[in-house]
Amino acid sequence: MDRYFNFKEHNTSYRQEAVGGLTTFLAMAYILFVNPLILADAGMDEGAVFTATALAAALGTLIMGLVAKYPIALAPGMGLNAFFAYTVVLGMGIEWQLALFGVFVSGIIFIIISLLGIREAIINAIPAELKYAAAAGIGLFIAFIGLKNAGIVVPYEATAVTLGDMSEATTLLAAFGLVVTVILMVRGFRGGIFYGMIITSIAGIIVGLIDMPSQVVGSVPSLAPTFGVAITSLFEVEWTTTLMVQLLIVILTFLFVDFFDTAGTLYAVANQAGFVKNNKLPRAGKALLSDSSASSIGALLGTSTTTAYIESSAGVAAGGKTGFASVVTAGLFLIAMFFSPLLAVVTEEVTSAALIIVGVLMAASLGLIDWKKLEIAVPAFLTVVAMPLTYSIANGIALGFLFYPITMVMKGRTKEVHPIMFLLFFVFLAYFIFLGE
Repeated sequence: MDRYFNFKEHNTSYRQEAVGGLTTFLAMAYILFVNPLILADAGMDEGAVFTATALAAALGTLIMGLVAKYPIALAPGMGLNAFFAYTVVLGMGIEWQLALFGVFVSGIIFIIISLLGIREAIINAIPAELKYAAAAGIGLFIAFIGLKNAGIVVPYEATAVTLGDMSEATTLLAAFGLVVTVILMVRGFRGGIFYGMIITSIAGIIVGLIDMPSQVVGSVPSLAPTFGVAITSLFEVEWTTTLMVQLLIVILTFLFVDFFDTAGTLYAVANQAGFVKNNKLPRAGKALLSDSSASSIGALLGTSTTTAYIESSAGVAAGGKTGFASVVTAGLFLIAMFFSPLLAVVTEEVTSAALIIVGVLMAASLGLIDWKKLEIAVPAFLTVVAMPLTYSIANGIALGFLFYPITMVMKGRTKEVHPIMFLLFFVFLAYFIFLGE
């Protein structure tokens, strides 16, 4: 095993890799409880999603560790699960079963473009500023959901939204959780989000807002409600032109967000681990194939897009340098499936802090946008602000991609716009036309 992962070359050991894998697991374990709550809003069975989340994370991370040999873990992505639930299912009215098919297809497409080696062409076609804006916009969208779930932000007829009742017990619990999580994160605690959820749950039990779980360890929830429906749903839906166009937009959005989120995460973590040489990422093809395979597997199991997690950087910082760290993380996700009874104590108030903090971390990419150039600032700003305000990640991406060719052409920078961007202009123009019908 040590020879397969080249322990000697990387100056590491079983103990060091195990610590790295454990640290990564603790840093991202919150997804086991947050993902089922988000997808439950789309009408999915919470227990089945819990199992699908754990299995998708375990299998995806195992593939990444064994094939690409990177200390990078995978799980259903934050932002992509929100897009799945709130934009695709609740916003567009697409059944969650069919939305899972969209995730499955995007994974297959991802596999194909990875095998064909056209990754660089796609990355170069879309300007960096729009990638940064999309990431930041998704962050704001996730944070908005967290604030809403906490009761800190509530609907209000006169101003659309307003501050919630801060004397409400559940809102106070959510605020407590946010403060605790922020303190843990600022103090540099690895797994701060996960520990924040634990502390908030305990506090909720103590004050009587959350019921004590009847047990901690239990049987693994059945996958039956979600397993395979990504395929079987195709034969149960009444196809229309509008539905097909909407599904195409969904697939493209899943593909776009996952593609660049994965590329950015892989590069960032690999660079931290010292793998990047001459601005090139070794085994990039295998890493991308691992990620895309995990997405398709996750969709068949019953969860939204599975992608690489930036929290893997915590494991690298703790000593993880090879794929064996990922093998350890994968094993821990399998063990975690037996702790499903804890879902009962992880309420929206408990998970709201995790959503807000993830939003903060994703919003960091705003600093990489050149706001002094209006031809860049306008489409970037519209991308960012439209996501939370229209409650749709797709709308934000569509607006940004519509305005970018316009502002660049009017500025006289037509030659800098890749032909693919003009093609996407018409794709998203058609999206808005069909959306208005």
